[in-house]
Amino acid sequence: MPSIGSLKLPKHGYDAVIFDCDGTLVDSMSAHFEAWCEALAIHGAGGILKEDVFFAMGGRPTRDIVVEINDEYNLRLDPEAVAFAKREAFLKRIHTVTLIDEIADFANSLRGKVPMAVASGGSRMVVEKTLRVVGISDWFDEVVTADDVTDGKPAPEIFLKAARLLGVDAARCLALDDAPAGILAAQRAGMQVIAVPSPLASTPC
Repeated sequence: MPSIGSLKLPKHGYDAVIFDCDGTLVDSMSAHFEAWCEALAIHGAGGILKEDVFFAMGGRPTRDIVVEINDEYNLRLDPEAVAFAKREAFLKRIHTVTLIDEIADFANSLRGKVPMAVASGGSRMVVEKTLRVVGISDWFDEVVTADDVTDGKPAPEIFLKAARLLGVDAARCLALDDAPAGILAAQRAGMQVIAVPSPLASTPC
């Protein structure tokens, strides 16, 4: 993860803050990429996913990504089966996940001062386990995941639901996300958005 110490994180001008999880609060993207590679290999599609493509698709529900991979490569992968394999492969690696210090320090500085939520394109079970592993599960008033909405990122629903649960107008929320889909989702929700830098590579799995 590149240093993001120069990222400007505003201290004022919002009534709530909503964080993406993977790649924003926690440095977990390498583990997720390895999990994708393992899951695709299990289903006979090893070596097709490049890391830069993976980062570009970050933040979206796993099943949606499998559908796109099917379309791109003319495959017939079962989205549910690949999603299950990917989840299990990630859980084997979950203890390698660490906090992204600059963002975690920002969140910690806001505890007890403004309402905070997590809005993640991951499944609830995986997101909640991730937050527990890095010791921040009690920092947030709400956690909204792909399991809680009909349309995942880049649709705005996940951020709008988080704002609604926090009881704050979306226009008064600050959102932090690293992935293009998440940044677009927060913008579509009418929020002030901080784009967290993501590493880019072209390594295939």
